[in-house]
Order: sequence, then structure tokens, then C-alpha cells
Amino acid sequence: MTPQQHAAGQQAAAPAPMLTIDALGKKCPIPIIMLAERIREVPIGQTVEVLADDPAAKSDLPAWCALKSQEFVRTADLADGWSFVVRRMY
Repeated sequence: MTPQQHAAGQQAAAPAPMLTIDALGKKCPIPIIMLAERIREVPIGQTVEVLADDPAAKSDLPAWCALKSQEFVRTADLADGWSFVVRRMY
């Protein structure tokens, strides 16, 4: 397997989120409220990306996922804030 094939396989395993919620500039608890209101817009097993720049989101989003039995997939740094990916489990 070439490095390009391997990289393509990794990308295929992590498709782009079906929904992106832009909560940049919003303070706690608004990013969580926005996610809670909209997560049902994606099918079970699919992902939602939340863009947020409130430092509280770094702990609030994983905590909400644990509380609500949703899967917290990852956090990625953005130029201003973070991208949080959540998988809908039910």
C-alpha cells in the first residue's frame, strides 16, 4: 500500500460531518444548547461538528456527550477556537 492509498483509507474512515454548527462568538451554554437542539437533524451514527471559541466548550462538549450518551469523537484547533465532532448514538 502506498502512503497515498493509506492516507486515502484514513480519510475514508473519517467522513466529513453531516452538519456544522457555528457557535463562534457564543458563550457557555449556547454551543451546548445549539448542539442539543440540532443533533437530531443527522441520522444515528453520523457526526455533527460544533465550531466554538469559548474555552468552556473544551470541557462542556465532552461532558454533555457523556451525560447524553453521545460519542465525543475529537477536538481540532482552529485559528480562532476549536472544532468539536460528536457522533449521534441514538
